[in-house]
Amino acid sequence: MSLGVIAACSLSSANAVADGAARADESVGRANIDTTYGRIDGDVGVSVGAGATFGPNAPRAALDVRLRYLDTAGVFLTYEDGLTATSSNPRRVVAAGLELRPVFLSRWLSGREWSLARLDLFVDSVGLEIGAFVAEPVGASFVASPGFQASLGLEFPILPAANGPWIGLHGGARWSDEAIEGAPVSSAFDRSLFLALTVAYHQVLGAHLVDVRDVAPR
Repeated sequence: MSLGVIAACSLSSANAVADGAARADESVGRANIDTTYGRIDGDVGVSVGAGATFGPNAPRAALDVRLRYLDTAGVFLTYEDGLTATSSNPRRVVAAGLELRPVFLSRWLSGREWSLARLDLFVDSVGLEIGAFVAEPVGASFVASPGFQASLGLEFPILPAANGPWIGLHGGARWSDEAIEGAPVSSAFDRSLFLALTVAYHQVLGAHLVDVRDVAPR
């Protein structure tokens, strides 16, 4: 009986040690996960994409270029083209502005990640965009006074990393200069909603914007 008790106690102790080791290995594994997924391997992110913009008198083919600092704040430039004279009105649109993605740094610095790369990257991609645009109506030249646009952006990574292809969705509203000044809205050219769907490639680069003397570790 004594030998049985000793054997049972030994087996229980061995199981406890094994469980503890497994938990420790799991904790170490989680600690070793880079929850930035490469976003702080450099300080500037470049995104180049192409797709289509849909609206009341669209679609238009779209090209989209973005520069972001620490994947948090940056600028964007978008060019839209109806390709044919009757496919959309306005036929062409050029927009530029500022983008703010506030979720990433606040979540990462407080350790609030799920450690699921695509989910973390998707949630952190929520962005606020404000800027100006100029448009070329059908049969006319680009308008002299720019309008205002505001939108929200969301992107989903194809790969579980910051670098690579992403699917983007950007939707918002545009107001012409006359509509901003209070003139009656007579057409979609004065006020309209838009939705842009793009496929973009993201690349993080080390530009050393904070300190030009910074040297990346090797």
